[in-house]
Amino acid sequence: MKTSKTSSSKRDLLSMQDMAPADISAILKLASRLKKEQKSGKPRQLLRGKTLGMIFQKPSTRTRVSFEVGMNQLGGHALFLGASDIQIARGETIEDTAKTLSRYVDCLMARVYDHADVQKLAAHASVPVINGLSDAFHPCQILADLLTIQEYKKKLKGLRMAWLGDGDNVCNDLLLGAAKTGISMAAACPAGYEPLEDVVRTAKAEGKKTGAEITITSDPATAAKDADIIVTDTFISIGKEGERASREAVFLPKYQVNSDVMRLAKKDAIFMHCLPAKRGQEVTADVIDGARSVVWDEAENRLHAQKAVLCMLMKAA
Repeated sequence: MKTSKTSSSKRDLLSMQDMAPADISAILKLASRLKKEQKSGKPRQLLRGKTLGMIFQKPSTRTRVSFEVGMNQLGGHALFLGASDIQIARGETIEDTAKTLSRYVDCLMARVYDHADVQKLAAHASVPVINGLSDAFHPCQILADLLTIQEYKKKLKGLRMAWLGDGDNVCNDLLLGAAKTGISMAAACPAGYEPLEDVVRTAKAEGKKTGAEITITSDPATAAKDADIIVTDTFISIGKEGERASREAVFLPKYQVNSDVMRLAKKDAIFMHCLPAKRGQEVTADVIDGARSVVWDEAENRLHAQKAVLCMLMKAA
């Protein structure tokens, strides 16, 4: 993970760009162990006495609940800081907020609109900073996705994954996570909605090291053919509600994940979605509620993957 300039020993997680393959492997191994311990009724309170400050500019279900519950299970405390509840709402700078909160908490998580905000937070905080979602990246979701894939497929390297839809924040980080773990990924996105160019370049370079093939296409059928995993996300992310009509015209019905798409994938292919989902838009009800859907395990794994991240950043494991 990325070492911040603020402290030579501090590490942040702002995107999957910050993680080496060894980091990913270590986090997945720890997440699996923590999950097993929790399920067995023998959790370890590795973060007793630690406090996580959580800054939220965007609404949240999975991010807020999984971080709060995760800290509780690890013996620590999570402090919710809504953007309208702290002085940022009255003009205090992110830089000053970062320096102040660093004197109170042991780690910061921020769910923001602009990725530059979480970058500023990390640059000026003396404690680790985690990106809980920004407009460009969503590393916590990708770690949960990789944990879920590993659970179902018993491996990562050599698998084939297809993304259908908007080349959004989840797609950006999933490309990086796939490339670094040896998963070949084809992202099918309409023109003008592709993932970030620098992310694609980085993912392709990482893929050359691991044997993963990274492909960007506009054809969903090409991406889905013989895939082990089919993934999608909402076509209308938070902050894009004003583009609903134009986006629906572009994405529907071509980029919808339905039974026809699933038939193109391998017979044992799984379906993933970071949620919340819009049935009848990016995915049909028979797919997301069907036997090949693993979205609820994927949602649960946000909890366990993030617990592993918290422990590693706060050096508790």
